Amino acid sequence: MTTINPWINFNGNAEEAFTFYKSIFGGEFTKIIRFKDISGLKESDPEANKIMLIALPIGKNCVLMANDVPAFMGKVNENENRSKILVSAESKGEADALFNGLSAGGQVEGQMGDSPWGTYFGMFRDKYGIEWMIEFSAAQ
Repeated sequence: MTTINPWINFNGNAEEAFTFYKSIFGGEFTKIIRFKDISGLKESDPEANKIMLIALPIGKNCVLMANDVPAFMGKVNENENRSKILVSAESKGEADALFNGLSAGGQVEGQMGDSPWGTYFGMFRDKYGIEWMIEFSAAQ
């Protein structure tokens, strides 16, 4: 089966964001690789402890992954993410819990509620600028 695993770029706060996501989704990180682990950067280098890869399994077949963008590559524009991460919940209760947890400190674009296409749906930008959609379909 083909799977899609979202990868997010951060401006130096990937570990903080993923610690937050872990507190909502649960689970354990399967990988945390810092730039110093593969490049030989000295501990004093400002990029040394930034995240080159962090991975958090979510559900049965998905892994949410991320990295910090090194300064020499420029900043990520956190207000212009042109995609959203869609999370399909297994119940209305789970959808509400994910929505309430992930949207804390962020900007809600659409409260959880019945959608015109027949699902229970809401969307927001979290406190790290990442855009999410949470959905539950009773027809699943």
